[in-house]
Amino acid sequence: MSTFEELSFSFEEFSGKVRLFPLPNLVLFPHVMQPLHVFEPRYRTLLEDALHRDKLIAMAVLRPGWEQDYDGRPPLYPMACLGRIATHHQLDDGTYNVLLLGLRRIKLARELEPLRGFREAEVELCVDCYPAQNGAAQNFLQRKLRDAFMQILPMLPETQEQLDQLLGNDVPLGVLTDVISYMLDISVCEKEALLAEVDVYQRADMLLRHLLAAAVECTPGKSGMATFPPEFSSN
Repeated sequence: MSTFEELSFSFEEFSGKVRLFPLPNLVLFPHVMQPLHVFEPRYRTLLEDALHRDKLIAMAVLRPGWEQDYDGRPPLYPMACLGRIATHHQLDDGTYNVLLLGLRRIKLARELEPLRGFREAEVELCVDCYPAQNGAAQNFLQRKLRDAFMQILPMLPETQEQLDQLLGNDVPLGVLTDVISYMLDISVCEKEALLAEVDVYQRADMLLRHLLAAAVECTPGKSGMATFPPEFSSN
């Protein structure tokens, strides 16, 4: 089990170079934990390299049309999420189950030549931006988000206690938007747009629109939320 210190992130120690783990159907956000089942040889090599070094992996998203060149280097969306391996377990067949903690938004600056069997890139770290407004505006947005979210939560009684703890009153607005964005059942393209928005107030407004639409579309058999806790995602 990793300690808190091992999972923390230091800007000063970050090299600016990342291992890319691109998937077509998963957008990782900072502050959330994603289970992964890693079985492709190139990504097992990537994982083992990360485990022996800094435990960092960048979850990138493949652009539409990736199927034509999946084994090569299909185009990626420019915004990704840097994650750190929290725990891992190697199975008898050599594959791995991993828990990856989202750390920071990153912007892909330049992809490097693949010298070790997996993709790598130079990236820029992105920091949440809070416009120069008073705390009342931020508190108002947080209340609006929670109110909209609560219209969906009653349909998920088995996760109510976990989510109540996760979305406590002391959670910063940027963290709140990331957690809800990750959980909301919307398209990959829409999630990528939320990941790409570093202005926290703009991101909160975008998310509110999605939440209100999800509340309208919800039926007794559909919550508008992705599975929580999330299931393992396969590469």
